[in-house]
Amino acid sequence: MSIAFAMAAAPPRYVSQARNGLPNSPLNAFAARHHHAAAVHASIAATAPPAAATISTNAHLANLERLLEKQKQENPPAASGPVKMQPDGGSDSPSPYRTSRLLQALNLTSALFPAGGFSNKHAGAEEVSPRSLTRLRRLLSNSNRTSPRGSIAGGWRRFHGVGDWEGLLDPLNDDLRRELVRYGEFVQATYRAFHSTSAPPGRPRHVLLPDRSYRVTRNLFATASIELPPWIDTVAPWVMAAHPTSWIGYVAVCENEREIRRMGRRDIVIALRGTSTCLEWAENFRTELVPLDEVEAEAETKQQGHSAEEETETEEHHLSSAVAKVECGFRSLYKTPGLGGKPSLSAAVVEEVKKLRKEYAGEELSITVVGHSLGAALAVLVAEEVVSLLPTERSATAVFTFGGPRVGNRAFAERVEKRGVKVLRVVNAHDLVPRVPAAPLRTRNEGYAHVGRELVVDSQSSPYLRPDADLSCCHDLEAYLHLVDGFAAAGGPFRENAKRSLARLLSQQGANIKKLYLNKAQELRLKQTAGSFGRCNSGQLASPSSTF
Repeated sequence: MSIAFAMAAAPPRYVSQARNGLPNSPLNAFAARHHHAAAVHASIAATAPPAAATISTNAHLANLERLLEKQKQENPPAASGPVKMQPDGGSDSPSPYRTSRLLQALNLTSALFPAGGFSNKHAGAEEVSPRSLTRLRRLLSNSNRTSPRGSIAGGWRRFHGVGDWEGLLDPLNDDLRRELVRYGEFVQATYRAFHSTSAPPGRPRHVLLPDRSYRVTRNLFATASIELPPWIDTVAPWVMAAHPTSWIGYVAVCENEREIRRMGRRDIVIALRGTSTCLEWAENFRTELVPLDEVEAEAETKQQGHSAEEETETEEHHLSSAVAKVECGFRSLYKTPGLGGKPSLSAAVVEEVKKLRKEYAGEELSITVVGHSLGAALAVLVAEEVVSLLPTERSATAVFTFGGPRVGNRAFAERVEKRGVKVLRVVNAHDLVPRVPAAPLRTRNEGYAHVGRELVVDSQSSPYLRPDADLSCCHDLEAYLHLVDGFAAAGGPFRENAKRSLARLLSQQGANIKKLYLNKAQELRLKQTAGSFGRCNSGQLASPSSTF
């Protein structure tokens, strides 16, 4: 007996409204059977249906059975609203199961919604709660909500590297994380100041500091000494016209008494940007190792005159007597004086630190040198020189770098550490810059070596970045700050309570953001502006921190 005639022979069974939470929903199994059985019974009782109508009814009931069987397998929650049936038994209604899977792929279920706040237990037509939408809008807004800064006065030396950050990196201490992001913002200010104007690169910049507790005391400039071959003038004349001296950073000092009490000392920040001009790029490729200063050059001359017997000494003694060398291009930008009597970066920093030391004599001071990319390499050179200008008993010198390359050989790394400079390098596991330069390894002591401790973050751990993010994203400073803000421990998941805004990351690395997040931003009707700091002008190139 067919289903149609069986249902026509018996009256439709009454279904209690108490057992049926959604009596009018076509997706309700009991209601659907009741309505269709009643329709078929009334139709057959009135008159015998034609053959075509019988075929249509059977097909419709078959579609209904397939739909109910599919519901039984997936077991989605009930949803209100009409459903348009398709010939294959499908539906045009939104699927709660698919919505939940979509949010799981976005990692929104854990990062943006409360635990258990969106599950298959809720109706599919239910929108995201107002609280969750507010949280998502806040993440995608252009205003950073940083964690409240607690007092670090009692242990500021630990956060500044005394003890080599032992016990603070894995898991990452909350106060240290906030300090890293805060100092990274000082470097972001250098990029904004340099690329926000069309003025020649050698002109001073107005710096909008991220922390109003600080005041800029000096602009810093770096000068390239590289001599380009004549054929460059034919291929790229704008490169030959580039100005050799460029604004590269600033010195700032904390003047807010409340912030000084919170930090436990007066802080002097030296912030340096990454490669941004054509001549700076050219200097980066001068990877041969050269003595750091004249004293080291003389020591190298003496070593070259050693007899063959003296060269058979042990490796430990050879390392202690080796000459400290650094990359030629980095030393050129650090030591070369500018045109028109402008001091070199080295001389300017030393002069300014001496002035501040005299101005704040008797106070507890810290020197914090921060940089990204090329600025990270120069930051190590700066710290190595200024550490001797302040008394160690009432001061400390630390370097925080993001995506920094190798600076010198092992002898240079040993020299920096012996002088008491503490270096913490934040490195993205997929960034290529920290792996260079790599000069030919003539001897074990002549190769490049990193300085200090390393904090490794992973761009693939971010739920917002694509796992195949390109090289520019892996080296981008904003991406670094985003990863530090979400880093909890090595190999662990991204922090669910990370508060750093995604707006700048969306504008600068839109091509590397997961598409579903871009769509969500559009759904929320958030304005996204192109994050371009400027194009090539007077020999300037786009900053690595603003590369799309």
